[in-house]
Amino acid sequence: DKNPLSFLFSRTVTHDIGNGRHEVDRLNDLIEHLTDRTRPLPQLYPSTSDRANVHGRSTAWKHGHMSYVLIAPASVWPTKQWPEAKWVELIEALPREQEVFIIGAPGDSELAQRIIAASGRGVDLTRELKLLESAALMEGAVMNYVNDSAPLHIASAMNAPVTAVFCSTVPAFGFGPLRENGRIVERKDPLECRPCGLHGHAACPVGHFKCALDIAVASVHS
Repeated sequence: DKNPLSFLFSRTVTHDIGNGRHEVDRLNDLIEHLTDRTRPLPQLYPSTSDRANVHGRSTAWKHGHMSYVLIAPASVWPTKQWPEAKWVELIEALPREQEVFIIGAPGDSELAQRIIAASGRGVDLTRELKLLESAALMEGAVMNYVNDSAPLHIASAMNAPVTAVFCSTVPAFGFGPLRENGRIVERKDPLECRPCGLHGHAACPVGHFKCALDIAVASVHS
């Protein structure tokens, strides 16, 4: 019903953001009269080639480690991005027997390299993987640590375990994990300024960025 041309539609549905309903359910409302109303969940389908490429290359990337965690530290919106130093602390807290893979867009490589240099661990895959290869890699991770950003939804579509850190945005917008193996971490106490927008900002509008800085590494790691 938010479309400016909705008056031309034969049928409209209410699209309210902020009441806790997931976006998937809001969109499914558009077709529920054509279905049995079973909740369909989005899925991705890496090809046999995608999986083979990831499996073959990940053996070398793991450097002898039997398992790995995956971190996607970047976001298009800086206020949706857990600070760089926090990701470094998280990596330092992870078991040494697990390899750490960092994924993202090619433009996230500098961030990945800084995190690896500061933590002394990690493999930068930001320039190595296609989207469906990233999806296949996420599926095999012990845990995927992400922001409120695209990798969160890739993990949900792969039914992969995911820990999503919400900074300036809130889960009530309806863009959180979809599966039972997903968890959300956010600042425990409410802030008058949070959420400061649906999509985020280039910088904290009030200057303190407490919504991100007050999220303890231990709460993400646990």
